[in-house]
Amino acid sequence: MLSCSRIGDFDTAPAFSGNPPPDHLRATYSPLHFQPAIATATDEQCLACHREVLDDRVRKASPAGVQAATAQAWYQQVSTYAGEQDTFHRRHLVTPMAKQLMRLSCNTCHEGHDPREEAPGAAADAPRDSGAFTLRKQVNPETTCLKCHGQMDWKVMGLPGPWAEIKEQMGNSCVACHAVIRTNRHEVSYLDARAIEAAGQENADVCYGCHGGRAWYRIPYPYARHPWPDMSPPPDALKNRPTHSEPRFDKAATLNRYLQPKP
Repeated sequence: MLSCSRIGDFDTAPAFSGNPPPDHLRATYSPLHFQPAIATATDEQCLACHREVLDDRVRKASPAGVQAATAQAWYQQVSTYAGEQDTFHRRHLVTPMAKQLMRLSCNTCHEGHDPREEAPGAAADAPRDSGAFTLRKQVNPETTCLKCHGQMDWKVMGLPGPWAEIKEQMGNSCVACHAVIRTNRHEVSYLDARAIEAAGQENADVCYGCHGGRAWYRIPYPYARHPWPDMSPPPDALKNRPTHSEPRFDKAATLNRYLQPKP
C-alpha cells in the first residue's frame, strides 16, 4: 500500500531537551508504554521518541513503479479525500481534515501492551484478554479502527440499499433523516461534534466517509445508541447495544476506565 510505504531515518536518536536519550531497554519499558500511565500520556510525550510517525513521507513511487500522485485506493474515492498520498499516522493526526473534524491522540488507539507480546497471549503471565490487541498490531482494531472504517449497516437502518446506490433517492443528505433520529451523536473526546455537524450539512460525504465510504472491513461498528428525544424502542438487532460511549471517550465521564481523573 502506498500510504504505508514510508521513507525516513529510523536510526536517528530521539531528541530529548537537554537530557541524553535513555538506553533502548529502559525506553521500551517506560511506564508510558503501560497502563495506567499511557491513559494520561500526552502526544508530546509519545512523539519525543516516536516522531518518525509524523516526519516520514510516502515514496513517490512504489518498487513496482506505481506513482503515488496517480494512485488511489478504494477507501480514497469519496469527495472529501484531498491532498497527496500521505502516511497512516499523518492522515489521522495532522492533515486538514484530521484537524478540522478529529481530536485524535496517540492514546486514542494505543492503550499500551507488554513489549514481549507481538501476538496476544504469547507470554505466560500475559492477561488472558485476547482482544487487547491483534496479531502484529499494537491496537485492537475492533474498538478503534472499526469505528470509522466499518461498513454502513444499511439493513438495520431500514434503508432500501447501500448508500452509494440510493443516496440520490435520499436527496444525498444524511441530515434529512438524522435531524430527528440519533440526534445525540459524535459526543466523544476524539471527535469535534460541532465541526462534523456543520460539515455534514454541506456535504453528505463527510458523514459517509466514516460510515461506510472508507471501509477497511466487511462488518459495521456497533455504535452506542445514545438516547434522543422521542426515541422509539430499538429493533431486535439493536436491543443489546450500549446506551453510552466507552467511559474513556465519553465527554460526560470524569474518570477513565482505571478510575483515574481524565485529563
